[in-house]
Amino acid sequence: MVNADRTPPDCPGGHDGMPESDAGRHLQNQLEILIQDFRRSTEPPMPVFVVHAQENGDDDAVAGLVRQLHAGQEAHGTRCAVVQDTYEGTTEVRRAAALVRALSDPRRWGGPKAVYRRYAFPRLRLVHAIDDAVAALGDSWPAPAPDSPEAGQDQRQRLLNELAQQRWRPKNTARWRSGLPLFDMAHILPASLVTVLAALLARSEWYVAVGAGLAFLLLLTVLNYVLPGRAPIFLWLRRESRWFMTTTFLRAADQEESTEVSLLRPVRSWKAIAARAYDVAEALTAGGDFHLQLCVLALREDLRDNHRRWSWDLRGFKRPRPPMLFLPHTDDRNGGIELIRAVSDVRSRRSELDPLLVVAAVRTDDVPLLERSVVQTAPAPETAPPTFGVRLRTWYREWGRNLRAEQSPSRERSVLPWVMKIPLPHDQLGPVEEGRRHLRASARPTLARLVWALHTLVLVIALLSAGTVMRADALNDRYCSASVLTANRDSWREQGPDGRTECIGIATDEVRFADWLPAPEPGDDDVRALTAGDETPWTVADLEDRIARQNAGVLARHAGKYVTVVYAGPLSADTSAGSSLVKGAEELAGVYLAQAVINENSSVKLRVLIANGGVDLGHQEEMAKAIAAYAAHDPTVVGVVGTGRDLKSSRATTRTLMEAGLPVVSGTNSATYLPREFANWFSLAATDEWQTRQLGLIAAQLRRPDRRQYALVLARDTARTDDLYTDEQARYGQGMLRRQGFTPLPQRRYTLSGGKPELRSHAQEICRGGRIPSVIYFAGRVEDIDPLMTQLGTEPGCAGKPLAILTGDDLSKADFAGGGHSVAPEVTLYHAALAELEKAADTTAFYQDAAEHLPGLRGHRLRHDSPALASGQTALAHDATRALFWAATSGDRPQSRASTWVNLRNVKIEGMATGTIDFTGAPLYGDRTGHSIVLKQVSRAQDGTSETWVLCRRTAGNTMRLTQQECRIR
Repeated sequence: MVNADRTPPDCPGGHDGMPESDAGRHLQNQLEILIQDFRRSTEPPMPVFVVHAQENGDDDAVAGLVRQLHAGQEAHGTRCAVVQDTYEGTTEVRRAAALVRALSDPRRWGGPKAVYRRYAFPRLRLVHAIDDAVAALGDSWPAPAPDSPEAGQDQRQRLLNELAQQRWRPKNTARWRSGLPLFDMAHILPASLVTVLAALLARSEWYVAVGAGLAFLLLLTVLNYVLPGRAPIFLWLRRESRWFMTTTFLRAADQEESTEVSLLRPVRSWKAIAARAYDVAEALTAGGDFHLQLCVLALREDLRDNHRRWSWDLRGFKRPRPPMLFLPHTDDRNGGIELIRAVSDVRSRRSELDPLLVVAAVRTDDVPLLERSVVQTAPAPETAPPTFGVRLRTWYREWGRNLRAEQSPSRERSVLPWVMKIPLPHDQLGPVEEGRRHLRASARPTLARLVWALHTLVLVIALLSAGTVMRADALNDRYCSASVLTANRDSWREQGPDGRTECIGIATDEVRFADWLPAPEPGDDDVRALTAGDETPWTVADLEDRIARQNAGVLARHAGKYVTVVYAGPLSADTSAGSSLVKGAEELAGVYLAQAVINENSSVKLRVLIANGGVDLGHQEEMAKAIAAYAAHDPTVVGVVGTGRDLKSSRATTRTLMEAGLPVVSGTNSATYLPREFANWFSLAATDEWQTRQLGLIAAQLRRPDRRQYALVLARDTARTDDLYTDEQARYGQGMLRRQGFTPLPQRRYTLSGGKPELRSHAQEICRGGRIPSVIYFAGRVEDIDPLMTQLGTEPGCAGKPLAILTGDDLSKADFAGGGHSVAPEVTLYHAALAELEKAADTTAFYQDAAEHLPGLRGHRLRHDSPALASGQTALAHDATRALFWAATSGDRPQSRASTWVNLRNVKIEGMATGTIDFTGAPLYGDRTGHSIVLKQVSRAQDGTSETWVLCRRTAGNTMRLTQQECRIR
């Protein structure tokens, strides 16, 4: 008896092909048991079931039973092929070969209920292609008559030419299927996909990647399909070619040529395939059983491949029922007998199992043609004879036990070990009893069919495509440079105060911050000024391109002999508030100038990376994190130049850079607290506290001890901003006025509306009272000075009356001499400037270097008061970069960032734009001396222009104190 757990459940019935006899029901059950074992991956041996009647009169009933079995298996979803036609051929072997050829049509297998896609028979079709080529060459091949035109030709080349004309396919086969050409899609599509992925990983735009893939696909299609008279381009990579070269069935003992097929050796592989095709073609012309056995072998290997479980599409798991071939009429006229012989012979020669299960009906008179097999006659009657179903299963077990011995080469040749003959008694061919059911192997879909299927693939592709599009869109919305799959994460997008998008972070690869600046339109002077950096003759784009060229030269020719400095500044512009690029553009020019001079004259080179903190450095904390993250994997980064605005985020910014081991050398940040709190902070700018003490020398001269004088601090409101410079200036200015004996009035804060200061109400209250101040300390920005002068010059109570305004270094950016700004009548403006350039000009090469290297200045005669350089921003950035580079290249060798940090306290460089840069006396967590400083006086001339005088000054490195006598006002 069969194990209960191996027995399939009953079939509910109700379909065509229901068994009409007991023999049919038992045979159907036996088939379902084999299918159940096949589904469970036990790989049972599949015999050739040869059924025949015990009486001659039952031959037609047996043939009908096979047709019923075919209909029943088709209804159960088995892939079945039925052969009832007689094929042409001069011999029975030829007719059998034609029968096998008919089975290479995938439409012959699988009814409407068969799961998964159609079978493919590439190996069998290759054999037919060679056979058709031999037939097309005629009887004169391979030995043409001596006087024929073919006699002098290369017979191998004749065969290859014919195969090329056939495209290595059988003749009269469709070249189009489902509207698609039959080119090597299995190789062309992956090759095109690799092209697309390579383009994407190279950070190309998605349309460039897709275009490259489509162009490559079109090229391969033309080479593979359109060009006539040639072999397919990937012939040596096809699975049928690999089988063709590796099967021992075709391996000749005396063959000397290589049979290797290699992905990396297409020419050698092609020669091996051509030689094997010629050998096979010669064997086909010789006749005999070779042709039929080769066809059967190819059919068997194709079916094995169609049910291979661990294939790329898991097709073996999706086809849980083995293929079945039904032969209702098997005789010597249709080649069926020879086909059964060939199947048994090929299986005996090969060691692998194949899934094909054959059910053939043979007439009683033709049974001797099959010679001896496992079951010759029905067993002798017993006292209690077993049922036909029990006997059938017993015969199968006996056949399976004897299979190994029957395949032995020592056995006589009359044995067909893979044939299992089943005699059918007359009483088993009658109608089946009412209510008797047959079995059906489990019809539950396999997991692979549900999960690894076309609809799942479509769904996954749709989800992946949607996810890719969403990810690409998210990357493009987030980062400054992004492709479909990747993005440059060193820089990202932020929304600026004016609603425009600005690029924040550190520029690496091809990122340029100038690309994110507003493009100037013809006649749009405001935007052009924002892009070019106001009066500077260069643009940020000019400087970025020149720095990029310098960097490329450093990396290409001086690997291991350079250090990297990061410039961190404001390289965005706010069109709504009038915020300009004057600071960022001028500082970046100073950094580039230092790089150009250093790389021209030093054996150790300087590489500069640019970081943008946004409009007025509003995103400098995020910028610092990007610099620290980049420096973590680039040890050549030795420090940072810039961060030139004092903001509420300056502490966090400096702390982030300190924790990354990066020293900061700032040219213009005048924060008092940073050098006292952070050991990595070095600044060339005089601190706000020190500046206001120097302005106190002027305030002392404005104070008349014989009367009470009121003083007022007017500051920009910083409640909704990150500005800390204003608060520092206001606090230190208030203390300075109190120390000089002025009576302080309540501090006033003005707000901005649309980027413009609201000063009218403040001017009215200041000027219309009994306590009009004689001194105003203005803690504001340079862009607010003109509106203030307008209000003071028109407001009754202040207009036409003497008034002194003191302010810090931000006013050094104003161009009073050039007419860019003016002061009101009777108003005198006193302000500090961070860079004393005039006295230092005699001892520096800064101006000659600037004329040679900076864009727009070549051939100009530059001075300390040249408009492009007068503000001192470029000079201070240049000097800060030179100081940091000096510390990073002590001993004329690149230093680590830790050594650079230590070496900065030993920096003393003369001949700089602002004098001598000297950090040797700078105490840890304390204020250093020797800052460059200028105190200027600006007043209105009779013609309405502004006149500027320098009251007193110190170049960098000069530690002598300024005195009141030295800074006498006019």
